[in-house]
Amino acid sequence: MGALLPTSLIAGELTQYQASYDILRKGKNHGEAVRELKKVGEQTYQLTYHSNIEWMIFSDKREETSVFTYLDDKVTPHHYNMVRTGTGPDKDYKIDFDTQNKVVTSSTSKYPLKCEWTDEFQDAISYQVQVREGLRKGETTFSFPLVDKKGNRRDYNFEVTGTEMISLPIGNIEAIKVKRLYDNDKRQALAWFAPEMDYMLVRMWKGEKGVEQFEVQMNSFTVTQPVSTPASSTENTEASAEAP
Repeated sequence: MGALLPTSLIAGELTQYQASYDILRKGKNHGEAVRELKKVGEQTYQLTYHSNIEWMIFSDKREETSVFTYLDDKVTPHHYNMVRTGTGPDKDYKIDFDTQNKVVTSSTSKYPLKCEWTDEFQDAISYQVQVREGLRKGETTFSFPLVDKKGNRRDYNFEVTGTEMISLPIGNIEAIKVKRLYDNDKRQALAWFAPEMDYMLVRMWKGEKGVEQFEVQMNSFTVTQPVSTPASSTENTEASAEAP
């Protein structure tokens, strides 16, 4: 296992990184994914998630992007975009959160979406950053209102169920296990976050009626240098969690 990672390289800023994952089904590799977080402006970050899955005659390639601000430990999304191609209908849509006028707009509608505004809104991937910040502060339950492309509000609820030592391509890691709470027991979703790796998402598992749909495991992780790091602290700004 590589060097342990700092909780942040600069106080009040998010750690910028690039992480790669294997996408598995029943223990066999059927794809790959890359998650990257970088700072793009004053208190503004961009989170991207690329995935490519091939399974029998099924294929799914998608890219999600979230642009958000981070201030006082709070993630506030502004722009979300998802492009998906593969088996079945292709998808391409954008959602904008106008914090000044307190409205949500979508590329699928020429009018603002009919959803009551809340400052707690997250998009389909920004909430994962907020979960990490909550775990860092010791929180054990989370609830986030999201808006889908049709303008429907969807509440995502999670709870911490404990800690586990898990085995991944990057080594054995002690991780916090988080369970998504659904309205029924038909679907299951679990995620593992590693405190020693700045609470990074290191594993995901999704199932339906107890049957695995897919599993995601981190296979490499690199911290990248923040753009505002002073010259005096530029040494050793990369830490790799790749297996030796």
